Amino acid sequence: MPSSRTILLIDDNPAVARAMEIAFRMAGHRLDTAAGPEDAFSRLAQRRYDAILLDMNFTPAESNGEQGLACLARIIADDPAACVVVITAHSGIRIAVAAMKAGARDFAMKPWRNAELIAKVDAAIARGAPAAPPSLHPGAPPEPARLLGDSPAMHALRDLIRRVGPTPAGVTITGPPGSGRTLTALALHAASAQADTPPPRIDLRDEAAWARLDQGGGTAILRHPDRLDGIAQARLLDRIPAGLRCLAIADGTASLDPALRRRLATIEIAVPPLADRGDDAVLLARHFARIAAERFGRPAARMTEAATAAIRAATWPDEVRGLALAVERAVLLSEDGMIDAAALAMPAPVAVATFGAAPDANFDLSDAERVMIEAALREHRHNVTHAAAALGLSRGALYRRMARYGL
Repeated sequence: MPSSRTILLIDDNPAVARAMEIAFRMAGHRLDTAAGPEDAFSRLAQRRYDAILLDMNFTPAESNGEQGLACLARIIADDPAACVVVITAHSGIRIAVAAMKAGARDFAMKPWRNAELIAKVDAAIARGAPAAPPSLHPGAPPEPARLLGDSPAMHALRDLIRRVGPTPAGVTITGPPGSGRTLTALALHAASAQADTPPPRIDLRDEAAWARLDQGGGTAILRHPDRLDGIAQARLLDRIPAGLRCLAIADGTASLDPALRRRLATIEIAVPPLADRGDDAVLLARHFARIAAERFGRPAARMTEAATAAIRAATWPDEVRGLALAVERAVLLSEDGMIDAAALAMPAPVAVATFGAAPDANFDLSDAERVMIEAALREHRHNVTHAAAALGLSRGALYRRMARYGL
């Protein structure tokens, strides 16, 4: 009997999800469900699955499979070894053929018999299952290194990683702290031939950590080479083994000695700040909320319209890292799984705060305040009392702001 597997189903039909979950559980497998591509990429960023069952349409009026093919292309681009079995209607044989050409391992036609579908998934896994990397504990695959986001800036970043990752070129990753520089380095490594060996992460400000450079070839992630003085940079250049691929994380390359820059920065990859990623902030907030709810045993988190508007308009001091912290805090503070703008605006360690009172609040209120107020009023059908409570304001304070903005 096949060993227990963990499967991800990407399907927007709750009835299908429930039926499949029962069938796979009875077969000894675990089935997680994603209602669409955004939820799927969030889950894939958290863990690897033995197989992915992918429906090809997520909008009731659509039947051309374009949504599924786009999702498949992203999955395979992020992980060429992913085991994807697509699900399509009998009339969709053309879509199934296109999916197979795009990297799917097999396809199943609707309607299916559970036993046949489970056997097909088991066979697809067995055909392409890679050997477990010897450097890892049994049953513990490398952690995913997936960069979430649908903005043009993130599409360009992922495309650059796919082109540069498989090469031995030295790469210096710049961008604001907290924007995802380390995750970008890990994604570059995951695209390389050394992906099965976790790279050491060396903070070059700690000279004692330099000894890890002597471990030989492979890849190393070097943090803060730009913060070394000229003498230390020259010593570092002499110390780096010839066969070591270096992925450096720095605030910039201008302060690097030219010789060291040539060694570490054959190419520079700048991670875009969250402010340049459009609605990616909302997508990331939902991702962090789902993870936090699972981690802390809280109800599945939902965000009010005002909270979504606040996230979209915010300037997060610590970039993605700051957004993650704010969302995790909001999930913990929520009693019913609903996250409102007041919970997001609450700065630690203050227990109770209004969203205009604290100078260290989590977003730039001068830019976001009107957007949040409009969203809260729409959401609560212009009930000022309810909108004020959602925003963490008194009724009088909200009335004053409404007058200020002509609302």
